[in-house]
Amino acid sequence: EFIVNQDGSFYFMEMNTRLQVEHPVTEMITGQDLVEWQLRVAAGEHLPLSQSELQLHGHAIEARVYAENPEKGFLPAIGTLHHMRMPQAVNFELGVTAGKPASVRIDAGVREGDTISPFYDPMIAKLIVWGEDRKTALARMSQALAQYQIVGLASNIGFLQRVVKSTAFANADLDTGLIERNQAELFPPLQACPVAAIALAAVSLVLDERKGVSSSDPWSQPGGWRLNSRLQRQLEFSDEYSETQGLAYQAKLTYCGEVWELSVAGVTVAVELADQYGPNLYLKVGERTVHGSVVRVADNFHVFFEGKQIQLQFNDPMQHADEGEGDGGRLTAPMPGKVVAVLAQAGQEVKKGEPLLIMEAMKMEHTIAAPHDGIVEEVLYNVGDQVADGVPLLAFQVAS
Repeated sequence: EFIVNQDGSFYFMEMNTRLQVEHPVTEMITGQDLVEWQLRVAAGEHLPLSQSELQLHGHAIEARVYAENPEKGFLPAIGTLHHMRMPQAVNFELGVTAGKPASVRIDAGVREGDTISPFYDPMIAKLIVWGEDRKTALARMSQALAQYQIVGLASNIGFLQRVVKSTAFANADLDTGLIERNQAELFPPLQACPVAAIALAAVSLVLDERKGVSSSDPWSQPGGWRLNSRLQRQLEFSDEYSETQGLAYQAKLTYCGEVWELSVAGVTVAVELADQYGPNLYLKVGERTVHGSVVRVADNFHVFFEGKQIQLQFNDPMQHADEGEGDGGRLTAPMPGKVVAVLAQAGQEVKKGEPLLIMEAMKMEHTIAAPHDGIVEEVLYNVGDQVADGVPLLAFQVAS
């Protein structure tokens, strides 16, 4: 590996006797299979071509799709891939005589239903695109990322989309300070959920309720028949933005035969299901035709809409009717991992910011610190324990 500065000088950094993670980029623009080269050299053969015999064609870009949370300092994530849909890839043909290079290539070692564990690197796949020039390759990468769907754990897909669309990246103004210089563009503030996305989640909920309902039993029909009136349902959804505002999306759904009226935040629109194919829904929302796909895991509705993933939590009033107030005095794990150090014990008085526990996951350490002055009431895990994301680690009492 070498590093090159702006005046063209280059300096040796290190040598790795293996293929680099980015080798598909070289393969896409040369039409050569470097894995085959590696095997042939290991078998005692000579390199098939010399440097002067290689020809470069077009521009290629590789994005690493990772199970990580960019908004939380790129902390790694683990979990089950409940749903994974990858962009359509063209068969990768090697060699100049094999025809035009593939425009989209995916190298993945996991599939839907697999688990991302804390014991290995959390890379899900490598997404590689090719274009006649950088502008074309960037457009194809943006389109491919918009088609990538992952449900079950956090991923960096949204962040990669923003990077690819950023002005600095488009202009190849690249160095290790890119993220720090472009915080506002790469980490924009949260926005309220679009009404169309709420409509997709609400219709998906209604369609789920219709499954398994007997057509001969009028009492189990969810169609909403009422004497001299129409059925109205109050649905409540929330997302990360609404939670920061201390609010929820109150959606009133009125059944009008095959058409619903949806009212959200004072806006009322007619919603009609035009077509459905699996999780893919085609709706007419007001005067708009809306296409999106909805994947439901428990009460979480993952809406893939206009190239973005929006996670809506359905707050079922029947399910939560008997739940009491949450325990706000527990410090939870920000990521799945292993407890490597416990720095406090039950009954210990601590100051705000004092380290209490250290976790490790995928070569990264994270310190759990006291949020306020207070007392550690209970330590719930020991050194060496594996913990899941979001589980309580310590019980903490704020000083009065």
